[in-house]
Amino acid sequence: MKKMNILYKVFDNKTISWLETKNEYLVLENTTADILNKLNSKTPIKEIAETLSQKLDVPVEKVIDFILELEKKFFDENVSKKLDLINNDRDIEKPKDFEFIKYYKINDIVFKVSFLSDKELNYIHPKFEHLVVENVTEFQNEFIVFINQNHIFLYVNDKLISSWTRNDIHYFQGKFSMELIQKIHQKQEEEWLGVFHASAISNGKKSMMFLGDSGNGKSTSLALLQANGFTCLADDFVPIDAKKQEVYSFPAAISIKKNSLETLLPIYPELEISAEYNYKRLNKIVRYLKPNNDNFFTHLPCNDLVFIKYEKDSELICKKISKIDAFQQLIPDSWLSPIKENAQVFLDWFDGLNCYQLTYSENEKMIATVNNLFK
Repeated sequence: MKKMNILYKVFDNKTISWLETKNEYLVLENTTADILNKLNSKTPIKEIAETLSQKLDVPVEKVIDFILELEKKFFDENVSKKLDLINNDRDIEKPKDFEFIKYYKINDIVFKVSFLSDKELNYIHPKFEHLVVENVTEFQNEFIVFINQNHIFLYVNDKLISSWTRNDIHYFQGKFSMELIQKIHQKQEEEWLGVFHASAISNGKKSMMFLGDSGNGKSTSLALLQANGFTCLADDFVPIDAKKQEVYSFPAAISIKKNSLETLLPIYPELEISAEYNYKRLNKIVRYLKPNNDNFFTHLPCNDLVFIKYEKDSELICKKISKIDAFQQLIPDSWLSPIKENAQVFLDWFDGLNCYQLTYSENEKMIATVNNLFK
């Protein structure tokens, strides 16, 4: 049994453990984490079991069985690992002609993106349409997107990044965004702490992240807040760097669901004539709203996570929640760096966050509460 790199951090009488081999975070009982640590330190199973048996007043045989199960689960080298798709482009030729070529300007950087057809275009373009520029004579980066043999391929500056099946389109979209953010901020992938499925706003001095399941009103809240003095830093894709643990701006538009139009049309009349996109795979119909950010190089510290939920006729409730509850909601849809040093930084950064649950039905009260949280 090889020794593994495992990190441990105690929150709310539980232990969060990070396993380097899987880049996986686990919420464990403290006793289980202690066993895991001892197994990894080559402490004999019988010794661990005898100590634990006396402590818990449980027969040694039962403790040994439990320890053996943990050893098999975490250390068995025969357990198959989920591998990333390895692409072989020897038989794949990049198309010579593209139906759509778009140029997106982000601050002073121009991206040329070529799409083979409207199918590829619709995976990316709607969120970035507000960045389109015409009559371009030069560009700094070139992205190519095309479907071949039921896989969607992404090239950046003539380098194959990867390919994905139709079932993994969201991974493709995430990777496209990751490549974009690296070029905007001149950072390599290893320099990022993580990317979170969240929204982020700023008051010019610091930022705040909003999280919530689809349909909870996260993007609607973001649109309301940017109409009331806050800046939209990012929607759906929030990158944080490893060095300073700051939220970085991302230039995608805010996705507005159909059932939010009644609330937002009086504030954003442009939504009336915005194109509507029916994402059957996600079972949602959305329009896109331009963010009010004019500096996509912005990056600011973040001290607060707010799990936000619109609930009809609800009283406003804003309360701190446990770190473990927040962690279990934050992690599933996030990309987190697989580098040990970054994983430790992430755990330490998370330890310093304030985590809130904000439930509301009246927009004015929600906006006032966010103002108070910033203060």
